[in-house]
Amino acid sequence: MSKGFVRDSDRASGELPDGDGPGDGTPEARSRAKNYITPAGHARLRDEFKRLWELERPELVRTIAWAASNGDRSENADYIYSKRRLREIDRRIRFLSKRLELAEIVDPLQRDECDRAYFGATVTVRSAGETREVAIVGVDEVDPSRGRVSWAAPIARALLGARAGDAVTLRTPAGVEELEVVDVRYVRLD
Repeated sequence: MSKGFVRDSDRASGELPDGDGPGDGTPEARSRAKNYITPAGHARLRDEFKRLWELERPELVRTIAWAASNGDRSENADYIYSKRRLREIDRRIRFLSKRLELAEIVDPLQRDECDRAYFGATVTVRSAGETREVAIVGVDEVDPSRGRVSWAAPIARALLGARAGDAVTLRTPAGVEELEVVDVRYVRLD
């Protein structure tokens, strides 16, 4: 298990999780970091890559060739727009290929019986009488409207390693909040 998936209080003194320390946050450090992702998140990235590479890009190349054959390119809106869109697609394809190359798929359903919150866990928390559910997922799968938070987010880092009944402290720019962990379970995330 990566050291990035344990709470700070569980670490030996001076021990840093993967990705913390000198150079953290630089493009080079981020490009070497593992991309933890659920099977569903990996499938979404792979499908987007395939759609862009096999469908959208070839169609756009045909449009560019047709627009270029129409003559003066400097005033040809089809050509100019299509070239701009091709650059956007190529940029997204490069990004997706790097993310997929670094992907380390972690299936929450393959986890042995566990009562602690780690990557892939769906955690029910209570704060100020309000109950909410968060699923700890990869950085490419974040969707706050569905309760999906990155394992690197403050709430996920506070919850990592917690069990039902534990109280954890969430530190955010807005202040400190006490959360009670109501339930920890591992379910298929779509």
